[in-house]
Amino acid sequence: MAKVMIMMGSKSDMEIMEKAQELLSSYNIESRIEVASAHRNPERVHKIAQEVEESYDVVIAGAGMAAHLAGVMASLVTKPVIGVPINASLNGLDSLLSVSQMPPGIPVATVAINGSKNAAILAMEIISLYNSSVKESLQSLRADFNK
Repeated sequence: MAKVMIMMGSKSDMEIMEKAQELLSSYNIESRIEVASAHRNPERVHKIAQEVEESYDVVIAGAGMAAHLAGVMASLVTKPVIGVPINASLNGLDSLLSVSQMPPGIPVATVAINGSKNAAILAMEIISLYNSSVKESLQSLRADFNK
């Protein structure tokens, strides 16, 4: 079964990040939400990264301001990481730059500011490469866009 870890740096990001979980759940894709700051509780981030490496397919990580959560997760796991910049200050531009400007060797896919739904769709696209059930769900989702 496909599994996606959804992370955020602060509980204040919950309203945005829950949208990713809602979309995934509507297509029967298991997900779990965790709040863990790359700056305030790095040990917790490391522990979650170990779980991701063992049991998850994709990580969606949202954070605002100095948005290092996605990059830290990408440095700790070999799974695809999708970063969601959160508009916490500076209209989210600071977060967008933090998430998208990764050093060589540590890629993070980046979606629009507050774009957790697109992150969920991108996670589905990644998983659909090897999971025919998720591919069918993705095709259904795309068909719904054209209605």
